Amino acid sequence: MSDDVGGYPGVGRVLVVIPTYNEADNVGVITSRVRRAVPSVDVLIADDNSPDGTGDVADAIAADDPRVHVLHRPGKQGLGAAYVAGFALARERGYDAVVEMDADGSHAPEELSRLLDAARDADVVIGSRWVRGGKVVNWPWHRQLLSRGGNLYTRLALGMPVHDATGGYRVYRLPALEKIDFESVASQGYSFQVELSRRVHRAGLRIVEVPITFAERERGASKMSTLIVGEALWRVTMWGARDRRDAVTRAVRSRTDAHARWP
Repeated sequence: MSDDVGGYPGVGRVLVVIPTYNEADNVGVITSRVRRAVPSVDVLIADDNSPDGTGDVADAIAADDPRVHVLHRPGKQGLGAAYVAGFALARERGYDAVVEMDADGSHAPEELSRLLDAARDADVVIGSRWVRGGKVVNWPWHRQLLSRGGNLYTRLALGMPVHDATGGYRVYRLPALEKIDFESVASQGYSFQVELSRRVHRAGLRIVEVPITFAERERGASKMSTLIVGEALWRVTMWGARDRRDAVTRAVRSRTDAHARWP
């Protein structure tokens, strides 16, 4: 990894993790945009042995740029597992913050500096589509409705004041990742992002949402599926039920203890 110890002002050394699977048409474009937008960050392309040759394209990029690195994984293991591997590598190499970013261009690297600026005073920064100033481009109304509705349900079910808990454009300070035991997270897709948000919130860490413009991919095929959406809804429902059960248990135990202490 880069020997630059200065990093991004007020944040430190930053590693941008970009998971890829069959993104040969996009990985070069997104990496170039990141490097132009914020030259002080390093980039890690985590490729799941893409059959379209994405890994080879990534290796060629890394050969020409010492700030770009490639993590070759043995097969398609999911977005969550790719990020966990990237987080672990960031910790191992002494980075101060790690960024989640999609490979398809839906997360504009040109907005990364605003997220990093916010990370100076936050544990986690979420690039949010659903706060004032945020928006999506080229999404049909039904997809917007699904995302807005899903995030509203998540906020109500988990009692978590995050408007875009499923958003995947994020900055994590490494101490925050350590506090939430990121390596034990097994969720994938949307639920991976929700679980991280939930753990951060429950740990009492500071989450800041920064408005972004989310654009639908122009090249390649989306990895989203009804299975991923279904997993997220099921997990949110289970977490919400567990949280309510735990709250009731604590309340009952508190009343019991109070009665026991009564003279």
